[in-house]
Amino acid sequence: MYESLRRYINTKTESEIGDSEFKYVTEAFLPRVIKKKQFLLHEGSVCQYMAFIVRGAMRQYIINDRGIEHVVRFGIENWWMSDRDSFSNLTVSKYNIDAVEESELLVTTKDKITLLKDQSPLFFKMAHILDEKNYIAAQNRIEANISYSAEEKLQHLMKFNPEFIRRFPQTMLASYLGITPETLSRIRKQLLSK
Repeated sequence: MYESLRRYINTKTESEIGDSEFKYVTEAFLPRVIKKKQFLLHEGSVCQYMAFIVRGAMRQYIINDRGIEHVVRFGIENWWMSDRDSFSNLTVSKYNIDAVEESELLVTTKDKITLLKDQSPLFFKMAHILDEKNYIAAQNRIEANISYSAEEKLQHLMKFNPEFIRRFPQTMLASYLGITPETLSRIRKQLLSK
C-alpha cells in the first residue's frame, strides 16, 4: 500500500526518496479501507484526515438548502481527498466526502503532515508542487464553470479526466459539471453521433 505513495512522491518530485526518509512517511500515514457509500467526512464536523487514494473512487460534495447535491471534486487512484479549509484551519466543514467505490486509503492528520514536511524534504517538495497544481486546476475549473457551454464542459472532462466518465454515475458527473443529467445524456448522444 505504501509503495503507491512512494512511487507518487518519486514521480511528482522527479527524485528517489530514500528508505530512511520514507520511514517518516510510513510513520505519518495509516492504512484505512472505506466501503462504498461510507463517509470519510460529514458536513458539520472538522476534517481530521488528509487521504491519499491507493485504490478506489471518492467524491466531495455539498448539499444545498433545497437538498440538491453539488459535487465539487472527484478522486481516484493517486489523488488526494480532504476538505483543505477544514483540515488546515480546523473549521467546521460544509462538505461530505464519501466512497463511490470501496477505497483503500493512506490517511494522515494535520499534526503528522506538519511534522512530516519538516522531516522529509522530498515530501515537502511534493506538497509544494501539488499546491501549485491544485491552484492551477482550481482556476481552470472556475473558468470552465463560468465560460464554457455544457458541451465544452463535457469535452474538457473527457479530454483531461476520461477515467471519471467510466467510473462515476451520470448523475454525479452532471452535478460536477453543473448541468442536469438529461442535458448530459443529450450531449453525450450528440458527441457519440459525430
